[in-house]
Amino acid sequence: MVKTEPHRRDQGPEVVVGLDIGTTKVCALVAQQQQTGELHVLGIGTAPSEGLNRGVVVNIEKTVASIAQAIEQAEQRSGIRIERVTVGISGDHIRAQQTRSVIAISNPNREISAADVARLLEDARSVALPPDQVILHLIPQEYIVDGQDGITDPVGMSGVRMEARVCVITALVTAVQNLYRCVERVGLQIEHLVLQPLASSYAVLEPEEKEVGVALVDIGGGTTDIAIFDEGVVRYTAVFGIAGRQITDDIRRGLGIITAQAEEIKRTYGHAVQESILHDEVFPIPGIGGRKPMEISKSLLCQIIQPRVEEILEFVLAEIHRAGYLHRLPAGVVLTGGTALLRGIDELAQRLFQLPVKIGFPSARGGLAAEVAHPMYATAVGLVLFGLEQRRRQPKAPKRSLLQRLKAFFEEF
Repeated sequence: MVKTEPHRRDQGPEVVVGLDIGTTKVCALVAQQQQTGELHVLGIGTAPSEGLNRGVVVNIEKTVASIAQAIEQAEQRSGIRIERVTVGISGDHIRAQQTRSVIAISNPNREISAADVARLLEDARSVALPPDQVILHLIPQEYIVDGQDGITDPVGMSGVRMEARVCVITALVTAVQNLYRCVERVGLQIEHLVLQPLASSYAVLEPEEKEVGVALVDIGGGTTDIAIFDEGVVRYTAVFGIAGRQITDDIRRGLGIITAQAEEIKRTYGHAVQESILHDEVFPIPGIGGRKPMEISKSLLCQIIQPRVEEILEFVLAEIHRAGYLHRLPAGVVLTGGTALLRGIDELAQRLFQLPVKIGFPSARGGLAAEVAHPMYATAVGLVLFGLEQRRRQPKAPKRSLLQRLKAFFEEF
């Protein structure tokens, strides 16, 4: 259970907490939006994550302990007693499919209202799903009114019949249940459950990039998450379970060292492009169990790293091709997540994709913003921004118990 102390004030409606439960780390980010619209970071807490594998909870107790540690640290630094969180979800169990929904406009004057749009999207929930999948997001691709397509916002228009093409994003029921259980055990309520690449897009993509066409690639510790945007809308998502942890494991095995050393070496000396390495550059590795220190060449390290990075990027390229967007991304590819800061990864990606590539850094100002201006915090910052947007859109709901909220989630989806 999260400790509460007298000097910590309650989490008011203006404060949003993003909880990024990843394969290698858990991050809790406390923030609020200033009147200027800028994000003001109040506190941040991080903890090593040992209870997940490829984005999915595999050990409840270890995951609960990691969440509790990150939340406690965030509470101490922000002075806020955290009660509600917006949580990210990932894993190769995530699925996306297209469906169509249609309704008749019932208003006597035939004017389409926001309630009609909500009813249309509710109709999309009737899509046939495997029994082990639950809906996370319904993302309208376009609206069609009386046969007129290409409509992005039908509210206020006149019509008799309205249709929508909708992208339905689903997750494994048990993966969702286990996330809820872990967060419950720490005494928190989940306000929103968000697909991680969608959350990251809030933090690192500009509206203009989403409009002209861009692919966001979030390479974390356990998963690589992809979201393709065009005309301001998410058009395609994919997740696969090869990411930064596999690079670390390759280094560990290749050099015969422990995981902590391999991770540190990757961050300090790692490079993804062999041609950029001077062949006489070396670095020391402390000996284990009384053994003598070793000297390893950076060229050898790159020979270990580059093939795995190429494999990850080739999977990304295959997904972009599968989505039909290989030649439709004027804004190119934005890399984010902790692995995005591996030296040379943008150069290698640009060479492979034949597209513009840049590293995406989260944008926040004020408070502890400088601490989160790193790709590894893209999801946490994006979760906060998502939560703030939902809070602006939705009226305040009465407080419900955690059991009621979990029950409502599965009834709704």
